[in-house]
Amino acid sequence: MTVRRVVPHVQSSDVAESREFYGLLGFEEVMNHGWIMTLGSPSNPTAQISFMARDKTAPVTPDMTVEVEDVDVAYEAVRASGAEIVHPLQDEEWGVRRFFVRDPDGRVVNVLGHR
Repeated sequence: MTVRRVVPHVQSSDVAESREFYGLLGFEEVMNHGWIMTLGSPSNPTAQISFMARDKTAPVTPDMTVEVEDVDVAYEAVRASGAEIVHPLQDEEWGVRRFFVRDPDGRVVNVLGHR
């Protein structure tokens, strides 16, 4: 299985303030859907951090995103392991296919692939 990137999620009540602060460290806005905003390094596009108050379609806010090459393969591996699926595998309107799983320490991981 190929991991393409890992992005931590930070709960934020003021994403504009977060953008300004992390801009001081060289991050620039690379995505903003209103409910989630991602900042990235211009020199290293996989160095990213996302800010959100809530997830648009899932019952919980994830702690991180792991983007994989084939989300269906990842889903089957996780499901077969018996891990708790928190949000089912589904296609989202913003161009990703994803599911959420709870890790052994209780963190929620958003596993996705771009369509």
